[in-house]
Amino acid sequence: MDAMPYMHVNDIIQGCLAGDTSCQKQLFDRLSGKMMGVCMRYSRDKMEAEDLLQECFIKVYLNLATYKNDGPFELWVRRIIINTSIKRYHKMSYQNESPSSDFLPERQTSASAHDGILYEELLGLVNELPDGYRVVFNLYAIEGFSHKEIGELLNIKEATSRSQLVKARMVLQEKITKSQKIVI
Repeated sequence: MDAMPYMHVNDIIQGCLAGDTSCQKQLFDRLSGKMMGVCMRYSRDKMEAEDLLQECFIKVYLNLATYKNDGPFELWVRRIIINTSIKRYHKMSYQNESPSSDFLPERQTSASAHDGILYEELLGLVNELPDGYRVVFNLYAIEGFSHKEIGELLNIKEATSRSQLVKARMVLQEKITKSQKIVI
């Protein structure tokens, strides 16, 4: 079986809009690896992330005609995943953390506490966070949203977003410290 020739993403998009299933497959194959990483950050396990990825690619295909080519296509797809993740979060009512509106000051952590940890290990530790902590952590630390934006997205107060982030960092710091003690 011959490999498909390299196509520019705009040509793949046009093929998808025309209903070409080989272009749909090529689009999925090209982006699914990176996007699975995004899905993993917003899911509790791999199976949930795979379901989210499938749901998001269906949305991508259904809404492809709305892509205006006014920015990188990959960022447009990432935004669909983030928005779908947030909607799923609300729908599933995973907010079991009893968010506090208390503002906890951010603690500085030493860089050496995190030096020996690999990305995959850190992702695993982030995925172990309670759902509310994990979503706020991902939106703030990885996606770059402000606490105000997070509050609006999740229908929580800005102070709650800050508190969730601080608590997530504290839990992560404890988990990292424990994992490093095990290694030593």
